[in-house]
Amino acid sequence: MTRDRLTSVSSHLNLFSDNYEYILLLKDKMIKILITEALDNILISKLENEKLNCDYLPNISENEINEIIHNYDGLVIRSKFSVTKNMIDKATKLRFIGRLGAGMENIDTDYAESKNISCINSPEGNRDAVGEHALGMILALLNNMFKANTEIKNGIWERNSNRGYEIQGKTVGIIGYGNMGNAFAKRLLGFDAKVIAYDKYKIDYTNKYAKEVSLQTLFEQTDILSLHVPLTDETHFMINNQFINKFKKPIYLINTARGKVVKTDDLVRNLKSGKIIGAALDVLEYEKKHFENIFENNSNPTFEYLTKVENVILSPHVAGRTFESEVKLAEFMADKIIGLITKA
Repeated sequence: MTRDRLTSVSSHLNLFSDNYEYILLLKDKMIKILITEALDNILISKLENEKLNCDYLPNISENEINEIIHNYDGLVIRSKFSVTKNMIDKATKLRFIGRLGAGMENIDTDYAESKNISCINSPEGNRDAVGEHALGMILALLNNMFKANTEIKNGIWERNSNRGYEIQGKTVGIIGYGNMGNAFAKRLLGFDAKVIAYDKYKIDYTNKYAKEVSLQTLFEQTDILSLHVPLTDETHFMINNQFINKFKKPIYLINTARGKVVKTDDLVRNLKSGKIIGAALDVLEYEKKHFENIFENNSNPTFEYLTKVENVILSPHVAGRTFESEVKLAEFMADKIIGLITKA
């Protein structure tokens, strides 16, 4: 046998030995992961293939989590619960918190990381879904699709008042050029629009989908504004009356990010004035913590206005929730957890 062949065999044996020792180590440590919400089975399957112990309790309450969280090395959540300082203090063994999806606002990440707890999310899993949904909303808004559909179903055949506008030749401005913003820009590639993007926390991100610009340039050129930022103290009500009126032209507004990025009273004010021509909102300021029951005890006249006018399209925070994205979210989360543990 040649020296190269012997070296190859030896390296394979060493690799096997390392993996075997790693598996024995995992079994000895009994790494336990608590999964608190419904998700695709691929996540549990991939984790258990790595000999990780998963407790899948999608109906567990927040009080119940607090009672048992000290038993777990990992926690996977979605939107039902907030991981607060109080919960983190009870989680004496916790090594990581995984949030299925993009937003991390329901986790006290600063406090978790001060306790050496890693916080991970999986925006790669639903970025394509969000990009497609935002594009669909633009097409529906510019072409009066929902208005025309409602009219025809009510016996009204009105062609002239339902003429639309083309994306071609428009300038689409994107705020936030991470996973979601880039995926949305990618889907605009064939529409012959000018796509520009502003991201306060990135530089040199111009690519074939969008051109990096200053915020001032965004204000000057945008026809259609699409939001792709997380909800933070800085972005909370970022889109208010003062911000809106910095745009040189009347704009269409698309929000698939978080509802509280937009101050709804100011949005309606500018819809009425014509500064905002139309809006498509997958998310709303009035959503509860877990994005459900928006109509419960909600008699807000501003919200009622949005539900009645023809130049506003609403969807129930589903931009990132396709059948395909559910699988991809789980896959990316599983891979990140495995990578985090094997690297530790």
